[in-house]
Amino acid sequence: MIKEFLEDLLRQEAPGPGISFTVFDLIRVLERIAEEEPIGRGRLARELGIGDGAIRTLIRRLRRSGLISTSKAGCSLTEEGKNIWKRIHKIIPYKIRLDKSELSLGEFNIAILVRGMGFKVKNGLEQRDAAVSAGAKGAVTLIFKRGRFILPPISNDADRDFPDITRQISRLMELRDGDVIIIGGADNPRSAEYGALAAAWTLL
Repeated sequence: MIKEFLEDLLRQEAPGPGISFTVFDLIRVLERIAEEEPIGRGRLARELGIGDGAIRTLIRRLRRSGLISTSKAGCSLTEEGKNIWKRIHKIIPYKIRLDKSELSLGEFNIAILVRGMGFKVKNGLEQRDAAVSAGAKGAVTLIFKRGRFILPPISNDADRDFPDITRQISRLMELRDGDVIIIGGADNPRSAEYGALAAAWTLL
């Protein structure tokens, strides 16, 4: 499974200092390379907000795993890397920034769609806690079921109770029955995004 595969890349290769990047940094690197390849190591480090040493280690692991190739022009996805990114994108097809709404938890709010995982959501607390651990203020977990939004355990009709946010999501995402939308909120975009990713990770 894609979750286990990516987490394996984080495991220590040999005795030495621990790594200073996360599985979400791996996902963001693959995403940025897919969007704009080739892309240089320095630019990746700046955009992800991690140090030069961490980005070197991350790129080395991706290269050794056969997911990327490197050249003077920068990093590019291999065929295997493209296949892995397609699998990630199939599970998490949308990541959007939302305007402030009734459910905003911070200045920046990033919504991630997790395809078809509504059956795994209980009360949203596991997702909230994961988002907080990743540096966000929290996360809101919505389920799209039978043509309407549910916010467990608060509302069985979030379209009625929180119309601003549900309209934004409906306009910006192609939704299917059983989809989960997780909104990470924070005072900076990176923390909001990583909080949403961490919450989504609990469902995979």
